[in-house]
Amino acid sequence: MSPLQLAIDKVGRAIASFHPRTLPLLLRAHYGRELGAWCLLPLMLGALEGGVVAVIAKTVFSASVHPRWLNLAVAILVGSPAFANVASFLWAAASHGRPKIRFLVALQVTVAVCVALIAVAPATPIGLLGFTAGVVVARMCWTGVVALRSTVWRANYPRRVRASLAGKLATVQALAMTLAAAGIGLAMTADEGAFRLLFPVAAVVGLAGAWVYSGLGVRGHRALLRAERADGGMRGSPINPLKLRWVLLEDSLFRRYMTCTFIFGAGNLMVTGPLVIMLNDRFGMPPLTAILIVSAIPTLLMPLSIPLWSRLLDRVHVVRFRSIHSWSFVLSTGLLLWGVLAVEPTLLWLGAIVKGFAYGGGVLAWNLGHHDFAPAQRASQYMGVHMMLTGIRGLLAPVIGVSLYEILEALDAGSGAWTLALCLALTVIGASGFVAMRHAAHGRGSEAHFADGPPIQPPAAG
Repeated sequence: MSPLQLAIDKVGRAIASFHPRTLPLLLRAHYGRELGAWCLLPLMLGALEGGVVAVIAKTVFSASVHPRWLNLAVAILVGSPAFANVASFLWAAASHGRPKIRFLVALQVTVAVCVALIAVAPATPIGLLGFTAGVVVARMCWTGVVALRSTVWRANYPRRVRASLAGKLATVQALAMTLAAAGIGLAMTADEGAFRLLFPVAAVVGLAGAWVYSGLGVRGHRALLRAERADGGMRGSPINPLKLRWVLLEDSLFRRYMTCTFIFGAGNLMVTGPLVIMLNDRFGMPPLTAILIVSAIPTLLMPLSIPLWSRLLDRVHVVRFRSIHSWSFVLSTGLLLWGVLAVEPTLLWLGAIVKGFAYGGGVLAWNLGHHDFAPAQRASQYMGVHMMLTGIRGLLAPVIGVSLYEILEALDAGSGAWTLALCLALTVIGASGFVAMRHAAHGRGSEAHFADGPPIQPPAAG
């Protein structure tokens, strides 16, 4: 068999592995319906990606909104997927004891309505406010979808196949979102107002996905609801974020890990806002090119790198994993900094490619890292801390990054590119912190603890 035939055969088998018939008979109906829904819903979600909506805002509102306010909106838009995590506590409380599929479908429909309404925002300051608010509300509702669907997965799929199914659905989602982002960018390159047609279309596709999802069943659903209702203290009483501080106070190792993660993650979240602004103002790139660099290329490459990073994370503690993986983000930010300083688009493309491979490990560590610290009965509390801190840096980091960019530009036109130097410094500090944690464990003779992490599951797509 020739190398070309071998490659075609491997690709064919990989595609065939997504078919429901590869699963045991009892799982096929659930997985088949989920696969259909997750082929449609991400086409809607792709319109809400931070990089996509930021590029749209920068393109559509630049002639009618003061640059300072427009850049602030860009910062909020690129940070919305991260800071929307703070709403997960509200959804956990609101859905407690209520039918899961019905609740998930309601959230999906709400997201679709927001996507459709975004399309009619006029190109005025008030329109920009409505555009931004619509994206934020939609992203917060989608946080509920991501948080609650794991309950459905746990009920419907046994642990031995849950990991592979989550990975397949994550791959389908990433490909669909890439297709949606690239399509929006291509259409807007031809007509800046194309999003006003494409967003309603995306909303209709999302509604179709919600309809498919509405037919999904949940194994043991009645027993699950009875158990939740018996624990009535949760309903209407979301987790108090102030109480989560006790997790950090009690677990010094997790506190240090979260500190490094916060610094490291802040550096990564700061990059996109100034980059979107510079791609428009400094490079004059059309919407398609900008969306490819900030969103589509990294999202496309993420599922390709997940298998590579997962093999490492399966063998080692997340601290050791982060001490290796985090340098891929350092390399990506370094290439982007070099590219904007040299005004060299090739380096930006390279930075986007490296970021895509870094994202694969990042989504694994983000979803699973807390399990290497948390006792089984407190895993949700540890994840709650993680999501709350992600929300805080998602709210602050992009705004700080864009504000610093504007200050530097006001002092000396063109110097705003050095904002990415701060992003690089933060990622280096965070990555160095992970390395220091690993070395500290080695010095205490506990390197084995960071060498062999507990068995873990791949992340839920989102």
